[in-house]
Amino acid sequence: MTPTLSHLIADLADGRIEVVDLTIPLGIETQVIALPPIFAPSPGVSMQVISQYDEMGPGWYWNTITMGEHTGTHFDAPVHWVTGKDLPHNATDTIPPGRFVGPGCVIDVARESATDPDFLLTPEHIQAWEGVNGLIPRGAWVLLRTDWSTRSGADFLNADATGPHTPGFHQRASEFLVRERDILGVGVETIGTDAGQAGGFPVPFPNHTIMHGAGKFGLASLCNLDRLPATGSVIIAAPLKLVRGSGSPLRVLALVAR
Repeated sequence: MTPTLSHLIADLADGRIEVVDLTIPLGIETQVIALPPIFAPSPGVSMQVISQYDEMGPGWYWNTITMGEHTGTHFDAPVHWVTGKDLPHNATDTIPPGRFVGPGCVIDVARESATDPDFLLTPEHIQAWEGVNGLIPRGAWVLLRTDWSTRSGADFLNADATGPHTPGFHQRASEFLVRERDILGVGVETIGTDAGQAGGFPVPFPNHTIMHGAGKFGLASLCNLDRLPATGSVIIAAPLKLVRGSGSPLRVLALVAR
C-alpha cells in the first residue's frame, strides 16, 4: 500500500477526514421533476415488499423498487441529453470510473438565491469566487450552494402559473466552465441542473445542452453543501452501472479535512 493510501486510511480512522453525505433520502415522498403534460412524466419512487421474515422468505427482508433514473439525488450522464447522444463513453456503464471522483469547488450563492429564486450564476460570479479561492482546477466538480435543500414540499419546486422558479447557471457560465475550466460537471441542490425557467431561455435548458454536449456530468438534489469548504474537498459521485443508463440515483460523498 502506498503512503498516500495509508495516510488516507489512518486519517479516516482517526477522524481527521470526515465523510459528508451530500445525498437526500430516497423514498416514496421524494419529489420528481414536473414536465409539461405533452411530455412523458418520470414516475416517483414506489416500493413493494418481496418478503419480510415471513412465509415468502422467513429469514430475509427485501423490496422491489420502481423509479425513473433521474429521481432524488441523481447523476446525469451525457447520453441523457440529445447533444450528448453520439459521444463515446456517454452512458453510466461506459464512463471511466476515474471520472466520478474529483476536487470539489463550492460556490455559495445562498444569499442571492434567497432574495431572487431565479438567480443565475454568471462567469463574473465565478471569476469573483476565483479571486478569493483560486482558479477552478481541471476535472473539478463545481457545486452551486443555494441552500435550496432546506426547502420541502411546494417550496422546493417553487412553481406558479409561469412554471418553477429555482436558481441555476446562466448559459455563459456553463460555457465558461466547460471551455475555460474543463470541469467534470456541476452539482446543484435543486431538482435539476438547469434553472427553473430554463425551458424558456434563448437556448432551452442551456446547462444540460452545453454540459452534456461536451461530455460533462450533472448532479441534482444535493444537500449539506453548507458543510463543505469552498475548496479542499474530494467528491465521489458514482452512479449505478446501468447498461446504456442515462443516469441513476446515487450516494454522493465528500471527503473533508477537519
